Amino acid sequence: MSDSLVIIPTYNELENIERMLNTVFSLAHPFHVLIVDDGSPDGTAQIVKNLQLVYPGRLHLLERAGKLGLGTAYIAGFNWGLANNYDYIFEMDADFSHNPKDLIRLYEACAAGGADLAVGSRYTQGGKVSNWSWDRIVLSYGASLYVRLMTLMMVKDPTAGFICYRSKVLASIDLNKIRFVGYAFQIEMKYATHQLGFKIVEVPITFVDRVAGVSKMSSNIIQEAIWGVFQMRWRSFFQSYRKP
Repeated sequence: MSDSLVIIPTYNELENIERMLNTVFSLAHPFHVLIVDDGSPDGTAQIVKNLQLVYPGRLHLLERAGKLGLGTAYIAGFNWGLANNYDYIFEMDADFSHNPKDLIRLYEACAAGGADLAVGSRYTQGGKVSNWSWDRIVLSYGASLYVRLMTLMMVKDPTAGFICYRSKVLASIDLNKIRFVGYAFQIEMKYATHQLGFKIVEVPITFVDRVAGVSKMSSNIIQEAIWGVFQMRWRSFFQSYRKP
């Protein structure tokens, strides 16, 4: 039994998923993986089922009917991971924008370095992005500054989606109070962790724009992130994210 579960949400990742899983399972640490697939019409889930025969007991699949949102996919994964007693629970994209080898560094930041939440960060010292246009860099970095100003949370990359949680963090958060499903979900989870007093550490990574497949970015996601941060901050004056 591994102590580490990597949650990878998928929708139409046929071009990436097999190579991603083979890479994760080749790492020195014995990670387990949970794929949360939102009814991919391209057959992503079937590829995962085929690979379950190759990686019995290490590869798990949660199938959902239709696109229900990134946030709900991760929350379903968190609940599955907690129910199955993993000590460290990770978030990672399927498209190689996150380097699977950096899972080891995130794990070490929590298991050996004392972090409760380790964030793979583009904007901490040593972090960077690759293959991004200048306007996307400005938009992303500007959003990070906006979040820091609004929340007073000193996480330099609050929208990052490459993360390791200690299970005690997720067990302490009332996940029913997490409102957002797009990129604002990533901000809200970090803010909930911060609000409950857990230690957050940023680990520098290089974020590479996807090569295969189609980006899930949309204007609605950006609007949710901007307006959502204001709503989240306002609600925080009246409620805690702590599980009762």
